[in-house]
Amino acid sequence: MSRIVFLNGSFLPLEEAKIPIMDRGFLFSDGVYEGFGVLGGRVIDNDLHLARLERSLSEIRIANPYSREQWATFESELVRRNNIDEGFLYLQVTRGVADRDFFFPQDSAPTVVMFTQEKSIVRSPAADKGIAVISVPDLRWKRRDIKSLSLLAQVLAKQAAKEAGAQEAWLIEDGFVTEGGSSSGFIVTKQGHIIVRPLSNAILPGITRKSLLRLAEETGVVLEERFFTVTEAHDAAEAFLTSASNFVVPIISVDGRPVGDGKPGPVTRRLQELYLAMARAS
Repeated sequence: MSRIVFLNGSFLPLEEAKIPIMDRGFLFSDGVYEGFGVLGGRVIDNDLHLARLERSLSEIRIANPYSREQWATFESELVRRNNIDEGFLYLQVTRGVADRDFFFPQDSAPTVVMFTQEKSIVRSPAADKGIAVISVPDLRWKRRDIKSLSLLAQVLAKQAAKEAGAQEAWLIEDGFVTEGGSSSGFIVTKQGHIIVRPLSNAILPGITRKSLLRLAEETGVVLEERFFTVTEAHDAAEAFLTSASNFVVPIISVDGRPVGDGKPGPVTRRLQELYLAMARAS
């Protein structure tokens, strides 16, 4: 059966879904996106993701084409039609189709695309054994809090990681870790404190990050929202990342040096359990 996608209000086979070459998402990366984890056929943290979508659209002055209730209905139907039990849902909104001009078009309607990807998240090798990361310079623009379609710097960073035999890149600015190429980065001190960079325009406000920090705080874990360096990560007891498409993944080495004993640690394992329990109960 062909994969079904959503395009501008219609559910279509992937092969039939077409977007004009004059779409501003293609010409200018003029749009935003969201990524949602799917578990048990349900979209995880959906209200938080849709709130972030609303903010991103507002920041670049695109009118939200649907209400939260409509978005949720479309998402659920797309997951159902593709029979996705575990995986990922991608949503993209562009400013629409118009002749190429840097100025905003006056009467174009937003282009909306959604599709799903089947993927093992809970029992993935990365979640079980952990991953390696490398550090690279952060070359992105200054509004990283907007989930923009412009991802060239992240593509280059993650390709560099792949070519180095790693699975993710940590982006470095002014000597400090901002975040991963497609994830939020954390370290755990030898005292068991979780360290994460505070929110600002320098990083994306990760949804899985937000939910995990709430869960950790509820269990009494000490949280420190502050800058940290790769050197501090090398000296940490543990490190991990969060993202909608991976939930919580241990980081066992940074730039070829092991973190802690080079294995997933107990704090990370506990956080994996907490987030998975929350996701299954949602």
